[in-house]
Amino acid sequence: MTVLDVHPSDALRRIWGTRGSDRIHLAGDPGYDAARIAWNLAVDQRPAAVAQPQTVDEVSALVRAAAVTGLRVAPQSTGHNAGPLAERGLDDVVVLRTGGLNQVRVDAARGVVRVEGGAVWEPVVEAAAAHGCAVLHGSSPDVGVAGFTLGGGIGWYARKLGLAANSLVAAEVVIGDGSLVRADAEQNAPLFWALRGGGGSFGVVVALEFRMFPIASAYAGMMVWDLADAERVLREYAAWAPTAPDEVSASFRAMRLPPIPDIPEPLRGRRIAVLDGAVLGSDERAAEILAGFRSLRPEIDTFGRVPTTAVTRIHMDPEGGAPFASSSTVLEALPDAGIDAFWAEVGPDATTSLLLAELRQLGGAVGRPAKGGGVLSHLEGQYAVFAGGMAMTPQMGAQAHADAVKVTDALAPHATGTRYLNFTENAVDSRTAYGEERWLQLKGIRSAVDQHGAFAANHPVPRLYENGQPTA
Repeated sequence: MTVLDVHPSDALRRIWGTRGSDRIHLAGDPGYDAARIAWNLAVDQRPAAVAQPQTVDEVSALVRAAAVTGLRVAPQSTGHNAGPLAERGLDDVVVLRTGGLNQVRVDAARGVVRVEGGAVWEPVVEAAAAHGCAVLHGSSPDVGVAGFTLGGGIGWYARKLGLAANSLVAAEVVIGDGSLVRADAEQNAPLFWALRGGGGSFGVVVALEFRMFPIASAYAGMMVWDLADAERVLREYAAWAPTAPDEVSASFRAMRLPPIPDIPEPLRGRRIAVLDGAVLGSDERAAEILAGFRSLRPEIDTFGRVPTTAVTRIHMDPEGGAPFASSSTVLEALPDAGIDAFWAEVGPDATTSLLLAELRQLGGAVGRPAKGGGVLSHLEGQYAVFAGGMAMTPQMGAQAHADAVKVTDALAPHATGTRYLNFTENAVDSRTAYGEERWLQLKGIRSAVDQHGAFAANHPVPRLYENGQPTA
């Protein structure tokens, strides 16, 4: 009997499992359920197998072995945005957990930090800070660096310095034939362009190199109001955000916090509005930029000078995994009618299961095409919207998703019609993030580096032809 006479996942274990049988898990194996869990605990992903390679050679061998057995490979670091992948079906997919590749190394002479493909942001931020520098990280310390960057990456320095994807200077990628290639501005330039915002369809990213910025601290924090007093704050934010100086990146959230010990006592079980963010400027300049909000007398105001290592936690994102359901959109503008619609769904008089509804400020450098940038060199629009709630049970998840969709539907008249896929946790048409010309280019690049369709992704880019037929 040959390996091809057995189930593909069993064949995969025979081919690749000799490298470490404890690092490949099939359904029914003792380690399968633990290995398949995504950060979003509401996502019940059940792939054909889960592999946990520890070296780049093992990644390459796994991609080749999967091809022999007719399985596809889905790279996954933390699984923050695993929902779309699971929705599309995983019967023929090996989830490749990259967490074993997590080393971080600073090259101070080049002003670059090299990050392996399974790392999360916190150790990268700390490594850069040790050299008096910052990187364009996300709003949570345990978000995977690779997934965040491949989707674009909006962080607390974005309006001044742009999307994280455009601070990438090189990537090392295992492509569809199992070979390792380096992509930068000079080598494999089309692939480098696609990786900066095009998602995970092009291979397994095993290392990334980022430009560091000489930033040792920021004026960052949050202001909090009771939700019953917060409509005036929302209207101030909507008037201020579109023309605010590039030095500031901020977010407004309406929140309904559960009464659980993880939440600080002054906020536990309360309905609040939060303005949070960071200013890259002097204390005096920051105070001037935030003066309008301070005049509204927040009951909590933590804005102040903090080291860059503290900025990763100002958003209070949950860490370590949580069950969540959500909806998102991007707004062209937020006129009075949009404010009214938003507040009707999430304000103090609304009946909703949502934990939060966020208006993330865009504009500034986020809204301008980055020189030499990737496929997602910028985002058009004034706000990215993210609404979501806890999904402790399937019923809670269905209600949270329905309530989140009510928010984005209410704002639909003011939407750009495009998507920011890092905030999109359900299966959608990925082309809506790019436009037709860039979409065609992405498909061509996918076809070149993955001729046989080796990879599955949360928000997939198809090859130009699938099963002999042109793709949409």
